[in-house]
Amino acid sequence: MASLQKNKVYIVSGPAGVGKTTTSLQVAQKLSKSAYISGDYVSHMHINGRKKPWESEEEHQLIWRNILSLTKNFLQSGTDVVIDFVTFPKDAEWLSNHLLNQNAEVKYIVLWTDSETLIARDNQRENRTGERSIILMNEFKESGIALNYILETSKMNLSDLDQTLNEILGNPRFVY
Repeated sequence: MASLQKNKVYIVSGPAGVGKTTTSLQVAQKLSKSAYISGDYVSHMHINGRKKPWESEEEHQLIWRNILSLTKNFLQSGTDVVIDFVTFPKDAEWLSNHLLNQNAEVKYIVLWTDSETLIARDNQRENRTGERSIILMNEFKESGIALNYILETSKMNLSDLDQTLNEILGNPRFVY
């Protein structure tokens, strides 16, 4: 009996302003059957009574349960999933553990850059996060993230995006 091919879940993470959305959308475009889940969009679905997820564990858990539900639904339809969200290792582990019975391969990619480049990229964004970018960078440093999940992008720009996409799609070091 032939084994079923595994669908893929790509968790594209990193501090605010590092290029998660640009990269995630391009990864989704490269896949033959894909869905794009913006954790920010999921977070903002909650209108009244919403709290900042970094200030409320309850809100944080609600966002991740919703991301999990969407991911499972897409996987069950044979669709690869690209998740664009600030995802710390504990969240990637939680999601991966909840997808064990979904016949899916989870890849966890943390885009990374130096603080000067991060600030410069944030300054070019429409919705700037300012100091929050550096706070998140420091939280990632303190999270104990394994180096194999980090994709250094300091010297890269939009013209290098194909190289970044090939690395994400083809390198097994990101498999969780």
